[in-house]
Amino acid sequence: MYPFLRMTLVLRSEARKPPLGIFDTHQRSMLCLPSDADMFWEMNNGRILTFYDLGRVGLAQRTGLMRMLKAKGWGLVVAGSSVRYRARVRPFQRFDLRTRLLGWDARFIYLEQAMWRGDTACNHALLRTGVTESGRLVATDRVADAMGLSQVSPPLPNWVTRWTDADTARPWPPEV
Repeated sequence: MYPFLRMTLVLRSEARKPPLGIFDTHQRSMLCLPSDADMFWEMNNGRILTFYDLGRVGLAQRTGLMRMLKAKGWGLVVAGSSVRYRARVRPFQRFDLRTRLLGWDARFIYLEQAMWRGDTACNHALLRTGVTESGRLVATDRVADAMGLSQVSPPLPNWVTRWTDADTARPWPPEV
C-alpha cells in the first residue's frame, strides 16, 4: 500500500523548513519500518522506489516547485529510472535520503537520488522525470520559465547522457 500518511508528513514538515535552491541537495532522515521489509527482512526494492517518491516531493516542496505545480494545475511523472542496489536497509535502521536535480533537456528533467546509512551508500537512482499538463509533457523551457530559471540547463554529467543515449536505443515496444 502507498504510504499516504508518510507523504502527508513529508509535505507538512518540509513546508516549515527554509527554501532550497533548485540545485541544492535535499536530505531527509528516514526510518525503515517492518512494513517496508520483504520476506528477507530487508527494505523491499519497490518500497525503495516509493521512498524516492518521498524524496522528490520533499525537494519539490522546498524549491517551490510544488507551489508552482499547484498554481498551474500541472503534475509530475517518472518517465524512466535506473537503480543500483548495493547495501541492505533493514527494519528499524535509519538512513538519509538525498535528492538533487542534475539538469534537463528539451523534454525531461533528470534527478539523482541515494540512500545512505552513515558512510555506506545503500542504493542510487537516476530518474528521468517530467511535468505534465492534461496527461502530456510540458516542455522543460516552460517549466524553467515558470520557476524563474534560465531556460538553458547546466550540462548534464556524461554518465547521464550515456544513459539517455542507451535508453533511446532500446527497442519500443518491448519484444517480450
